[in-house]
Amino acid sequence: MTKVLVVHGGWSGDRLVLWAEDPGAVTTTASRAKVRPHPFAASPGVLFPGMKEGEVTLTLPGSGSSPLASPESGIEVAARSPKLGRWRVPAVFVEAGEALELLGGDQQTASLRFLAAVTEQAHDLVRRGRVLPQLVREDDGHAARWRPVLTGADAAWFRETAAAMPPVCRAVDGERPSAHVLIEAIACLTDAATRVTLPGRILGGHRPGLRSALADRWAVALTGDDASLPGVREADVRELGAALQAWFSAAHALDQPVRTCFRLAEPDGSQELWRLEFALQPGDDQSVYILAKDVWGGRMEEVLLAGLGRAVRLYPALERALREARPHEMELSTAQAFAFLRDVAPLLQAAGFGVRLPGWAGRRRIGLKLTTRTRKKGPGSTVGQGFGLDELLDFRMDLAMDGTPIDEAELAELVRLKVPLVRVRGEWVELDPAQLGAALRAIEGRRSGEMTVGEALREIALAGENDLPLVSVDADGPLGDLLSGEADRRLTPVPTPEGFEGTLRPYQERGLAWLAFLSGLGVGAILADDMGLGKTAQTLALLLAAPGRTLLICPMSLVGNWEREAARFAPGLRVYVHHGGGRDLEAAQEADLVVTTYGTALRDLEALSGINWARIVCDEAQAIKNSAAKQARAIRAIPAASRLALTGTPVENHLAELWSIMEFCNPDLLGSAKHFRDRFQEPIEARGDEQAAAALKRATGPFVLRRLKIDKSIISDLPDKLEMKVWCTLTPEQATLYQAVVEEMLSKIDDSEGIERRGNVLAAMTRLKQVCNHPAQLLKDGSPLPGRSGKLTRLEELAEEIVLEGDKALVFTQYAEFGTVLQPHLQARLDRPVLWLHGGLSKQRRADLVDRFQNDPEPAIFLLSLKAAGTGLNLTAASHVIHVDRWWNPAVENQATDRAFRIGQTRNVQVRKFICLGTLEERIDEMIERKHALADRVVGAGEDWISELSTAKLRDLFTLDPKAVS
Repeated sequence: MTKVLVVHGGWSGDRLVLWAEDPGAVTTTASRAKVRPHPFAASPGVLFPGMKEGEVTLTLPGSGSSPLASPESGIEVAARSPKLGRWRVPAVFVEAGEALELLGGDQQTASLRFLAAVTEQAHDLVRRGRVLPQLVREDDGHAARWRPVLTGADAAWFRETAAAMPPVCRAVDGERPSAHVLIEAIACLTDAATRVTLPGRILGGHRPGLRSALADRWAVALTGDDASLPGVREADVRELGAALQAWFSAAHALDQPVRTCFRLAEPDGSQELWRLEFALQPGDDQSVYILAKDVWGGRMEEVLLAGLGRAVRLYPALERALREARPHEMELSTAQAFAFLRDVAPLLQAAGFGVRLPGWAGRRRIGLKLTTRTRKKGPGSTVGQGFGLDELLDFRMDLAMDGTPIDEAELAELVRLKVPLVRVRGEWVELDPAQLGAALRAIEGRRSGEMTVGEALREIALAGENDLPLVSVDADGPLGDLLSGEADRRLTPVPTPEGFEGTLRPYQERGLAWLAFLSGLGVGAILADDMGLGKTAQTLALLLAAPGRTLLICPMSLVGNWEREAARFAPGLRVYVHHGGGRDLEAAQEADLVVTTYGTALRDLEALSGINWARIVCDEAQAIKNSAAKQARAIRAIPAASRLALTGTPVENHLAELWSIMEFCNPDLLGSAKHFRDRFQEPIEARGDEQAAAALKRATGPFVLRRLKIDKSIISDLPDKLEMKVWCTLTPEQATLYQAVVEEMLSKIDDSEGIERRGNVLAAMTRLKQVCNHPAQLLKDGSPLPGRSGKLTRLEELAEEIVLEGDKALVFTQYAEFGTVLQPHLQARLDRPVLWLHGGLSKQRRADLVDRFQNDPEPAIFLLSLKAAGTGLNLTAASHVIHVDRWWNPAVENQATDRAFRIGQTRNVQVRKFICLGTLEERIDEMIERKHALADRVVGAGEDWISELSTAKLRDLFTLDPKAVS
């Protein structure tokens, strides 16, 4: 059995040192040596097998026979007048890279908690780019290392952290100053953290030999595990080391109230030269700008001169200006100005200098313009009804600036100059060498001729791979309507088709026209209208307006809904439900509309693929958002003339989901999954690349139609949705149970890793949420419900008010077992029937409950399982929605709310979300509010994201606040 040891940490040189106290050992020693064996120290090697073991000397307070024990050990050792003594202890030595992982999360003792905080700061410095490469001398030679830049707030952190260092952290090898220990630790941890972040190798993976230039060897040694540089010449070390040290010193020297600033001014009038102005500005107020010519002769001239002296190390060309007694600017050629823009300005900014550039700098204004024209079939007639993806178009690809083609004279000037900064129409345009080469090639071989509609769409969707992006499209006819992004507004609305029982709203008629237009082209579409705007009605109208055998795939919970809605809106359609044991392919081939489930489509893939489908429709198309899943691959494999995806949430968590749905609708239009990830997903999600986002919108916009309920121009007669949070307190019993669960589960989480740890985190969340609901849900002991839960008390009060007002309410819970005990309790309390819908009910029973709630005045409360009833149901009889427990995905909650807030609702809908004060429910709600713009992406994946938090952050998340108890 593993010993229970209390582990402490210190830092020595480039390693973390761990030693341990054994609470069960003898607490004194009879030794009189200058360095005595620590009497109750134990080797921590039993806790950290495989790591290097050895021995260290600690300087600790105590008596002649024993050092003082740490508070965490529980050992009672007294000393009347403690004195520092030297004690020999067994230890484990941990290299910096391994220390990064070992020191993550919660820690047992003060010294390890301190070092964990230093580790977190090291990661933060790397994330913020506050590191610089250095060439350092080490015991066994020289090495390439990353060192932290501690200026401003980071410098303050260093001072405060050094002052707060527990003495035991600096007890190794004699009591050392805390600042010395901290700089060793933060330097080593920052170096290790940077190497984890950077790719394993640079210079194309080539490892220079011993005879290679030191600069090349040094650059490669900055990544990977081997930082050493054996066999280097001292002269080379002095030259490279001095330059790097100057860079490092300059970065710290810039930590001043005033900094030197540079402004690049473009030529004005007939001048050919650019001006680089020098100035000073306060570090904390960039709106103040004092020109160098106004500084000379004043008290700030030394600051300016020192700043220019530091900047010359990064920009040697400045030396020319510094030959003057009072330099205030320098002139640059166009080529030199471009070099400053692309190479020097980023270096100066990274080093802390102020840099001001022209407003156009960094903007891509030169690109390609695609012009297409529909071919004439005869005198005065266009292609018309026969227009499809294979139809030929005349096209021309031109070089353009801001979407306007560049004329011959401008092209000739561009060819003549062959420089990356060119003046076009009196304005400067920046081109990097790759763009310039692409522009010249575009001029020499401007493309024109013919292409198909499908090729044009693919050209537009994949534009941007090359150095010259596609910045403008000019198309006429139906393709122009499609690419305009406003096809639903420009197309002539299709009237309500014959056989449709009902009246389409104006926006639904426009949606039908758009769907029919794309269907006629043979192009797939994503109808992404907000929940409740009538995607079902628009789809059924399309089946009547553009007839053809249609396969509709939906979740099992919606099969009955499609049957009923088809009978209501399109009674003339022959509908066959392909599901269950008696599936009949002959009946499917004779039907107009075949309704099946995603699971059945996967099982019957071969049989369904053999039927000639005019159209495939995927309802709740987020079901195929995982492109690699068998279900998604199977659906994509079924051939059809056109495809339609219905979803209110085309992107729930990640952009890859949009690719998967688009791949179903229009195969290959966005390229491969890898291309999409490299071209769109990573630039947008990781770097917030606006150009990539605009390109993706241009690529997908023609095929996605999304209207929102809150847009009064779309639908003006839908009432308002009023959302509010209902704060509940825990009862003393709930608080006691909550605290017990936290202590038990954090101990389990601490002792686990990998999949087991994630499982323990999710189990802890589940148990804590159950406590917040009601103790009986956690205990599962069948005990009575009244008076034991703050949430239940508030729910009882709200339910009584709703019943007295004659209203109806939907009450959602994600826990079926809680709903099962809650339903009879509420029914007895209200003396009214309370309906309960969950996943164990048959399709007919579900339909009966929905019908009763909608049409019977008696049941005022409808209790629903979130998973079983979050989509597909029309429950507009309710004007209240209550989420008793939260599913921390805003999209899922909104889907459930939209059971009531949809077309057919005539009253305002009040939405209440129950949150227990001071618990994880409140803290996760705060996290969602802080990240609201990214909630679908960051928090949208259910609750799995929480399992990746460190134990320290989990403790903060789970810990009970005193305000939680009533």
